[in-house]
Order: sequence, then structure tokens, then C-alpha cells
Amino acid sequence: MHINLSIDVNLVRKKLTEFIRSEITRAGFSRAVVNLSGGIDSAVSYTLSVEALGAQNVLAIRLPYKTSAADSLEHAQMLIDRSGSSSLTIPITDMADALINLDPGMSDIRKGNIMARTRMIVAYDQSQTFKGLVVGTGNKTEILLGYTTLYGDSACAINPIGDLYKTQVRSLARTLGIPEVIISKPPSADLWLSQTDEGELGFTYEDVDKLLYLLVDQRCKPEACVEAGFEKEFVHRVIDRMLRSQFKRAMPPIAKISNCTVGDDFMMPHAWGT
Repeated sequence: MHINLSIDVNLVRKKLTEFIRSEITRAGFSRAVVNLSGGIDSAVSYTLSVEALGAQNVLAIRLPYKTSAADSLEHAQMLIDRSGSSSLTIPITDMADALINLDPGMSDIRKGNIMARTRMIVAYDQSQTFKGLVVGTGNKTEILLGYTTLYGDSACAINPIGDLYKTQVRSLARTLGIPEVIISKPPSADLWLSQTDEGELGFTYEDVDKLLYLLVDQRCKPEACVEAGFEKEFVHRVIDRMLRSQFKRAMPPIAKISNCTVGDDFMMPHAWGT
């Protein structure tokens, strides 16, 4: 069974910059706000936004917590210095800790969710000041696995990289000239000390991207994936994550009472023929 995750990076680059420009202008805006963490995903979304809109129309926000790695700020600053866009650094420690400190026994996952949602509060507040839309930074792998905080890092107005697997984001990053130090470092949401995505997930992005490609893009059944060489336990663990996180990928369902329900029967502007 052939697994092909290669992409035409130049074509993808062109399509994504056009996507950012068209979607933001379609909404009546000309500016973008990006939470720039120092990781590869936000680096790619930020760089594409700068290419699409011009550096003067992009605001990069660095939002460190007290346990954030020092190199996260440094790597984000490398990109800001290179592009010349506007930027803000707003520590979120006091904001997040106001809630975290209410429960001394709070788990790392709860703390991480609070940090992610605090960062998005800041992003949307700054989007009002900067008059720009928030550009998302979540890749296809994270979205399918539900490895994201609902109304936290998943919140955005548009997402240019949401249909790219993590390994494809890496390919695009090299074409965009993202510094290798950002591309090659272990992916991390930087929510607590020594936290890494792959350590928390229990498998590598390279392995899961191949499996997701078969399950999602090729619509293969689990049995076919096992026959292709993936361990049965791994296949079912990934499928279980996808099923349990479906609610994160859908708009909240609205109970139907009238004959014209928003999101079901009425989807303006399509409903008005525009």
C-alpha cells in the first residue's frame, strides 16, 4: 500500500498565501494577528501571513508563561526580526495563575488548557485593537487527533495549515526559509517543563501521519492499515482519539425548533445567493 505525503511545496505556498489574502479581504479586513510561539506551525502560519498581506499588516504576539522555554521567545523573535512586522510580548503568568492557584492539586492538562485559552483571549483582544483577524496555527495531525484545546489554540478566524500533516508542514517550512533550529527542535506546546507533543501522545508524528493518511485520505479500513504494517493497538488507539475528539472539529449543534435553523437551513450569505 503506497503512502505518499509529498506535496508540491511551491504550489501549496502560492495557494495558502492566496487563501489568507482572499479570506481576510472577503471578511472586510486587511490585517492578521498570529500567536507566535517559536514552534514550526506558528512560524509557517506567520510567514505565510506576512507574504500574503505584507509585514506592516501582521501582528505577531509572544505570550510566555513562567515555565516557557527561553528559546521559544528567541526563536519567535528571529522570525519577527527577519520580517519586520509589528510585535507584542505579553506574559500570561499572572492571568493564568489567577485561576490555576485556586486549585493546588490542578493537573498539568487543566493548567495547559487554561494557558491555551488565556493566550487566545489575548489574541482576540489584540485583534480588536489591531483590526485584524486571528490566523490559526493548528496542523491536520493535531486537528484529527484532537490534540488541541477547544476555544484555546484551536480558535481562529482562518487556518491556512489545517489541511497539512505535521510532516508536510516541515516540508513547507524549509521552502519558506524557516530557520532549521525551529524546524528540527522537538515539537512542543510549551505548556510545562520538558513537555513534548510526541512524548505526550506516545508516538511520533512521522508514524501517525502515515497512518492518518491511510485512514483519512485513502479511506482505508482499520484491517487494511494493520495489513499495511501498522500495529493493531496503534491503529485502534489513533481511531479512538479521532472518534473521541470529533466534537472539537464541529460547530456546536443547535437544537432544531424552527423551519430555518442557523447552520442547518440558513447559511448566509449562501442563503441569500451571494
